[in-house]
Amino acid sequence: MSKDLVDLIVNLNEKEAVEIVQRKVKAGEAPLKILDQARTAMAIVGKRFENKEFLLPELIMSGEILRQITEIIKPKLKADVKVKRLGKVVLGTVFGDIHDIGKDIVKFMLEANGFEVYDLGADVSKEKFVEKIKEVKPEIVALSGFLTLAYDSMKEIIKEIRKAGLKDKVGIMVGGGQTDETIRKYVEADAYGKDAAEAVAIAKKWVGI
Repeated sequence: MSKDLVDLIVNLNEKEAVEIVQRKVKAGEAPLKILDQARTAMAIVGKRFENKEFLLPELIMSGEILRQITEIIKPKLKADVKVKRLGKVVLGTVFGDIHDIGKDIVKFMLEANGFEVYDLGADVSKEKFVEKIKEVKPEIVALSGFLTLAYDSMKEIIKEIRKAGLKDKVGIMVGGGQTDETIRKYVEADAYGKDAAEAVAIAKKWVGI
């Protein structure tokens, strides 16, 4: 059944994808499991976009499907989480990448778990990240990137944060698309989160929870 959802999203079958998610939620399937299936689908979409099998309209359409899925499971996620203020997170999709679906899921999960999230949006410059870090003094910075071109952007942003003398004041995590532990080392981040749940776990660990 999970493969069905992945295929429906990848093939841009909006109506069927939304219906199967509604059935999954009604049947009591864990919302994080549904999100993981959607993440798998979006990774495939991203690869097709990079290989020029998909164009921007397809990327936008897949994002719209994921937004609808997220809206369906939000109430269940909120019901499963007890909120307590934990810390501040500056979050954004790095410059050169306009994809914000994965970032939005991470934002929602962090907020649901009690973090105050400052979302800078997509295609965010290194200067904007540094400016926001100076302004709000977060414990955590989260860099999102869906496309492989985002890796060099992540590296430049972290370099800029270090140059500004802020690196020792924040923990930096990266995630999204094809990001993995190898990319984490390349960009010199402190942690890699494979999904929203792991991003929350890392954030909690860094603030001592």
